[in-house]
Amino acid sequence: MVDSVTFWNRIAEKYARTPIADMASYDYTIERTAAHLNPGDRVLELGCGTGTTALRLAPNVAEIVASDSAPAMLAVGRRKAAEQGVTNMYLVEAAAENPPEGPFHAVLAFNLLHLVDDLDASLAAIRDRLKPGGLFISKTFCVGTGRNSFKLYAIRLALPVMQLLGKAPPVRFLTEEQLDRAVIRAGFDLIEQDRFPAKDPRRFLVARRR
Repeated sequence: MVDSVTFWNRIAEKYARTPIADMASYDYTIERTAAHLNPGDRVLELGCGTGTTALRLAPNVAEIVASDSAPAMLAVGRRKAAEQGVTNMYLVEAAAENPPEGPFHAVLAFNLLHLVDDLDASLAAIRDRLKPGGLFISKTFCVGTGRNSFKLYAIRLALPVMQLLGKAPPVRFLTEEQLDRAVIRAGFDLIEQDRFPAKDPRRFLVARRR
């Protein structure tokens, strides 16, 4: 079994070439996120991967710091930023449990929280990087009773083998209720919640630091 950083380093170039499976839902996520950002904001994205989302959001803010624990992912992101002429995005190597220092007006975490080693520690670190009243915006795969039960059962059966072969990273299975409680426990008030896409439900959350 490989550790998370080794796994993401290994697949960075392939990941960068893989098309987004549901572009409509991705565009909707960008739209919903951008609606909460302001031109003068300093924003942090955790688990930025190859920087696709940060590059999309960069025109909406003053500065976006895009962080990831995998150097190979960041290298692709720097290449893409240079190709697109984006100058207000800064890519930084950092784990979710120890993000770059703030303060930030908003912290983003998309498709990340089910992959972190310690959810409570990661959420506490996010809170500490935010200005008072700052926003945490995330989208996370969550399991739910009656939704995709056969698919989820198959994934849970196959996952240990895939991880043993180095073809999948460590994953935790969260329900929406568990995720919501963890975010509230970390010192946030939930101000927006949604679930999309319908076929692969992911919890979209906007939370404000108390």
